[in-house]
Formats: sequence, C-alpha cells, structure tokens
Amino acid sequence: MTTSLPLGTTFRYNSITDYYKKRFGGRVQKLSIDAGFTCPNRDGTKGTGGCTYCSNDAFNPSYCIPAKPVSQQIKEGIEFHSIRYRRATKFLAYFQAYTNTFDALDRLKEIYEQALNYPGIIGLIIGTRPDCVSNEILNYLEELNQQYFISVEFGVESIYDETLIKINRGHTFSESKMAIHEMVDRGIHTGIHLIFGLPGESRDQMLASSGIISSLPVNSIKFHQLQILKNTAIEKEFLTNPSAFNLFSLEEYIDFIISYVERLNPDIFIDRFLAEVPPRFLAVHKWGLLRYDQVLQLIQKRFEERKTWQGKLF
Repeated sequence: MTTSLPLGTTFRYNSITDYYKKRFGGRVQKLSIDAGFTCPNRDGTKGTGGCTYCSNDAFNPSYCIPAKPVSQQIKEGIEFHSIRYRRATKFLAYFQAYTNTFDALDRLKEIYEQALNYPGIIGLIIGTRPDCVSNEILNYLEELNQQYFISVEFGVESIYDETLIKINRGHTFSESKMAIHEMVDRGIHTGIHLIFGLPGESRDQMLASSGIISSLPVNSIKFHQLQILKNTAIEKEFLTNPSAFNLFSLEEYIDFIISYVERLNPDIFIDRFLAEVPPRFLAVHKWGLLRYDQVLQLIQKRFEERKTWQGKLF
C-alpha cells in the first residue's frame, strides 16, 4: 500500500496532462479526426449494429466530417480549438470515430501520413479495438513510433465477457489483454477505455476490475460512465428493462470513481474521468448541464475531502 501522493503530480492522481507537459515541454492539443472508418461489428465481419451504446455523432466535433480530407479536418480543428482555448503550437491527430485500424495497411498509411505531414502535428492517437491490430499494422506503428509519438487506445470497456456479449462488442477480454501486451512490447504508448454502469454489472464487479486492470502494462486510461443516448440499441433496452441498469447519480459516480482510482496502479496516467456529450443526445439526463471541467473540479475536491489519492489502496 502506498502512503503518499503520486510523485511529481499536480493532482491527487497521475494526470495525462502532466505527462504531456513533461514529455513535450508544454501544452499539446488533441485534434479529433473522422477518417470514415467502420467497425467489424457493424459491417458484418463480426456482427451488425455496432456496440449497443454507440452514437459517434454525440462526441464528434462539428468539423469532423469524413468527406473532408484529413488535412482539412486538422486545419479546421486548429481553428476550432484556438477559439475555445489558448493557442497550442503542438498537436496530436486523434483518430477517434469508429475503429481506426480496421482497413488495409496501404490505406492506413495514406491516412496517417497525411496527418503526420501537417505542420505542427507531432504524433497520432489511434482509437481502435483489440481484435483489429494485425502483425503488419503492429510493425508499421512500431516503425512510426521511432520518429513520432504514437498512442493506441483500445476500447476494452469491461473485463467481463458476459457484458461484452450483451453490448455486442464482438471480442473478449482475453483479446484485449493480448493486444495490450503486443502493443506495449513494441514500445508504443497504450491506453484503454472502460465504461461503468453497463447492464448486468454490479458496483462491486466494477470496483473489482481495478485489480485486474492494474496488473496490465497500460500507460493511460479513460473512464466513462454509461450514458443512454438517443437512437441507440441500449436506449430501447433501457426503456424496456431499466432495472437491468445500474446508472450512477453524479454524487454516486464521484465517490465510485475515487474508490476505483484509490485501487488503481499509481503509474497509470488518467486521461479522462467521465464521458461528456451535448445534452440533446441524451435519452436519460441525470447530471444536469455540468461541463466536464466542472465535474472534474468536484472530483478533485472530493479527493481532498477523503484525504486520498491514486494508488492509496493499490
């Protein structure tokens, strides 16, 4: 059990923001890109309909339109973020929508290198699935990683195969573990996504996953609370059988996520604590109109009130 705050951190958790500042010497801005990929559980390769909770329109910025060239999306992304935030000079091209390694290697090279050739782009963040990284893709990413910062984010979502079946993921947790090890063995920064509140999972089951996740060699993690979005399969499921869901109130989630992070390996960087979409996409709206930064302040305050930190119980 550790007895002090994570070394060298600004917060009571190991923030990805601190990592980027130390690695790149200043602020780095992520620029979301929609390159028009699909997923194997959408196109019939492994299934149809996609993940039951998924609505990419809910988190894609307005400039992310796959009909636009990658370079144009990057240009508009820089302009978009320069209005909302103080201007950054270094950028990471974030291939976010759907499965961004699910295509022929030649097309992936064309798309990725179009981004890397844009002035100011210092690397890529690639969102994908653990069952969509072949050896030839791994070799190519390892090669890129010699010159650029490459980060791959796997949608793990849950450690429980029964849950993964329910949400139509089309892969197992064993495949997630294998892909994580293969990516880390290549020296590539590896992140994962987890969703809390998926149907059938108890709070104890969710909390218990912290030990298993902590045993994996992941570099960073994004946490998401399940949000019931309009026009999704999970919305229909929720309306039919709401008792199957264990959705969090804001107060419950803050205490839960702190309890989870207390048990989390303190070496893992936390990239996000929760999901955020525009309210118009929500079928069930439980947290009011709070923005991510407002909820983050509440989480930080609760860490202090509980006199705890990431890894305290690891």
